[in-house]
Amino acid sequence: MITVEGLTKAYGAFTAVDDVSFVARPGRVTGFLGPNGAGKTTTMRVMVGLTTATSGSVTIGGHQYRDIPNPGRHVGVLLDASAQHAGRTGREILTIGARTMGLPDSRVDEMLELVSLDPTEAKRRLRNYSLGMKQRLGIAHALLGDPSVLILDEPANGLDPAGIRWMRGLLKGYADRGGTVLLSSHLLNEVELIADEMVLIGRGRIVAQGTKEQLLAGGGDQATHVSSLDDERLRRALASRGIAVATAGRGLRAEAPPVDVGRAAAAESVVLTDLRIAEGGLEELFLSLTSDTQRDAVLEGATR
Repeated sequence: MITVEGLTKAYGAFTAVDDVSFVARPGRVTGFLGPNGAGKTTTMRVMVGLTTATSGSVTIGGHQYRDIPNPGRHVGVLLDASAQHAGRTGREILTIGARTMGLPDSRVDEMLELVSLDPTEAKRRLRNYSLGMKQRLGIAHALLGDPSVLILDEPANGLDPAGIRWMRGLLKGYADRGGTVLLSSHLLNEVELIADEMVLIGRGRIVAQGTKEQLLAGGGDQATHVSSLDDERLRRALASRGIAVATAGRGLRAEAPPVDVGRAAAAESVVLTDLRIAEGGLEELFLSLTSDTQRDAVLEGATR
C-alpha cells in the first residue's frame, strides 16, 4: 500500500505539489491523472526517494522508500524508460538489475519473455531501441524483483494498440493477485478501462479522488454537454442563470438538464451545434475538473 499524507514540494516560491494526500491500495489499480505540470511526476519521484519533500510524507508498506532493504524486491518503478545506459543491451540492463537484487540470471529470461522482447532485440543496445521497446524493457525491469507495489509513470507511452492491450491485461492481472498499482497516464480512455480508483491533480493540488464509479457518477443526469457557434457568449448566458459551466473537450459541460441549457441559449439567440446529456466519461470529468489548469485551448483548425 502507498500512503501519501500532506505532501508538499516547493522549489523556491514555486509549489509543485501542495498538501497532497491519497492512498493506493493492494489489489487495486489507482490512476493518477492530471495535465502536464500538475505535479504527478514530482509526487512519484518523492515516493521513491529521488526528490526530497518539503513537508508531509510518503510511505510504502508503512516504510519510507529509503528504509526498505533491497527495494527492487518490494517496489517496481518506471519513471523514465530512457533512464538507462544507452550503450548497454537490454539483456545487460536486466542482468545488472537482477544481480543487484540477488536474483538468478534465469529471471532475466523470464522477464524478456513476459514483455515479448526476443533474443535479437535483447542483444540490441538501448540507443537503438524504439520508444515502445524501451517501455517494454522498463516494465520488465520494474517487475524483475517480483515486487508487491508498482509505480509507473506513463507506461503506455510509445506502445502500439496491441501493446497497450497487453499492458492493460498485465497490470490488471498483477492487481488481481494482490499487488498495488499506481499508474500515471494521459491516455484517459485506457485509465478508464483499467483503473479501480482515480486521483485527479491540478496545479499541485488534488481536485477529485475516489472510485471510478463514484467520480463518473458525480454529475448524474443533470449534466449537459453543449457546443455552439459562440461558446463564450453561451458560457456567459449560463453563468448569468447560476448554472455552473466548464470547458470540456470541444464544448462546454453545464451542470443543468439539457432543456435548461437550451432555454438559456434560445434567450440569447445562440445557435447550438450539440446538446446532449453528458456521458460522464473520464475525459469529460478530467477536462471539467482541471479546466483552469489546462495549458491549451481546443482549436477547430490551424492557421497558416
